[in-house]
Amino acid sequence: MADIAVRAMAAPPSRLLAGVRRGGARLWVGAALTAILVLAALLAPILAPHNPLEQDLLSAQLPPMWMHGGDGAYILGTDSLGRCVLSRLIYSAQTAVIVALIAASLAALIGVSLGLFAGSFGGWVDQFISRLIDVWMAFPPVLLSIVLAAVIGAGLTSVIVAIVVVDWTRFARVVRAETMVQLTRDYAAAARAIGLNRSKVLRLEILPNLVPLLVTLLAVEMGIAILVEVILSFVGISVAGDTPTWGSMIAEGRQIVYQAPWIMALPIGCIIVSVIGLNLLGDGLRLALDPVQRS
Repeated sequence: MADIAVRAMAAPPSRLLAGVRRGGARLWVGAALTAILVLAALLAPILAPHNPLEQDLLSAQLPPMWMHGGDGAYILGTDSLGRCVLSRLIYSAQTAVIVALIAASLAALIGVSLGLFAGSFGGWVDQFISRLIDVWMAFPPVLLSIVLAAVIGAGLTSVIVAIVVVDWTRFARVVRAETMVQLTRDYAAAARAIGLNRSKVLRLEILPNLVPLLVTLLAVEMGIAILVEVILSFVGISVAGDTPTWGSMIAEGRQIVYQAPWIMALPIGCIIVSVIGLNLLGDGLRLALDPVQRS
């Protein structure tokens, strides 16, 4: 069992294809939606037809080009300042991807470490970390994120810190419980019997078996991080005011929703598609990587 990760990396193409088939449509759809999000963020300067900050008051609130009064130069219309909605949507994906990747990864690093520590040591260590998790989760996460971001100050760094400080508990609680279960299995007892110390048992035996679970948690956390960033930018305590974000676009569109509903509807649609894609990708990868599903 100690070489599970190595064997998985060296698996023949037939086994890799079998894993992809186990992921099914969820894996394919989730991967496609996530790829679109990432490519939009990476290729924003190429894909965006206009400068997202360029204003043209004479072209303000133009509808999408397929609607009456639309302009072919602005495929998805313009906002109240005449800025290209499509360009702002594409550049907003950059903020979403940066926050999702960094915040979710840091939250996972902290939560997994504390979860493994609590689940393997038990006793007062487990009690202390468990009570800390319970106290931390007693606070409403979104409200706590807003308070932290407001205290630290506006900016991308404060958003990431607020998400990490709040959401590490999600990983810690799940990993702690699963570690305790895995340590009761025969393979963990056999590893201890041959002389492996606690750190090697966790690193070589327990952690590889947690990979499917961690992949799912990480994908879900990335979607949550996007939602939290949207909320913070909606209330005006995220990145700088001139930086395009989906939350700021929703806040602006809410004020003129009856005159130009597309300004609010389009970023909401991007958020929904992104979160669904990440959740489907995580679920599909869990099915593809889960050793229990392998024949």
